[in-house]
Amino acid sequence: MEEPRRKTVSLVLGSGGARGLAHIGVIRALLARGYDIRAISGSSMGAVVGGVYAAGGLDAYEKWVTGLAQSDVFRLLDWTFSGGGLIRGSVLMTRLRELIGDCDIEHLPLDYTAVAVDIERGREVWFTDGPLFEAMRASFAVPSIFTPHAYRGRTLVDGGLLNPVPVAPTQRTLSDFTVVVDLNGEPVEPPPLQRTQADDAPGLLTRLRGLLPGGNGDAKPVETGLAMSDVLMRSLETMQAAITRQHLAVFWPDVVISVPKNTCKFHEFHLAAPVIDYGRRLAAAALDAAEKARARHDGHTPLRTDRAQQ
Repeated sequence: MEEPRRKTVSLVLGSGGARGLAHIGVIRALLARGYDIRAISGSSMGAVVGGVYAAGGLDAYEKWVTGLAQSDVFRLLDWTFSGGGLIRGSVLMTRLRELIGDCDIEHLPLDYTAVAVDIERGREVWFTDGPLFEAMRASFAVPSIFTPHAYRGRTLVDGGLLNPVPVAPTQRTLSDFTVVVDLNGEPVEPPPLQRTQADDAPGLLTRLRGLLPGGNGDAKPVETGLAMSDVLMRSLETMQAAITRQHLAVFWPDVVISVPKNTCKFHEFHLAAPVIDYGRRLAAAALDAAEKARARHDGHTPLRTDRAQQ
């Protein structure tokens, strides 16, 4: 007998720092149910995880990242005080190359797009060809944290500035439905992850504060109680959440998996294992709802699920 055709998916992976590790869990959930991922579009961490999967390196990447301690994360950062950011990103990209090898986007087995922003021209740049690692590095260049990436005569920064959930690039690929993973969902109480005292120990942001111009970066203004680095990250998250709402209202993807902002902080990559597992559980809940809706309506209506959390 002929095997039934697998359902095809266009997958949109949003920006949000370490919360982007939830993308791994989402991909695992889709594959476990037999879905065929035909296209991936991502900004920032979405571009990284999507590129790693498209290049066939997800197993190696997951094994590596789930073994990272806070001290390991800090050693991956090559500090600089010039070039428009605090971190060059060269050490991190070298490690990724060691894990999955060099490849070009046009040779990947699925349609892949990484989104960055050209800060000179004030517009999005879609990477659909050329070296995969150039696309990744440009897409995750968080302003003031990572130095901008110079490529093909352009100065490129984090794609999440203008498009934290890049749905549009996936529309050139014919698939059964579109799944969006939004990493800037509304916070939930209690917070999604159980934390230990070690998890809350001073980490990357504390060290960043000490390196920021002005001396004592840990000093918190009496008016707000926030350090400069906290203000920067929260401002970016607020902006991205607002843009995300606009994009989802325009494109109406079939399934939206919303990862709460308080799942973890943008730098907490040492929480990889629980964040990945949480992403898997969120995806399972969203897919359950979508499959039930499809069954009720014989597949003739959109499968919009705005929020799925457990």
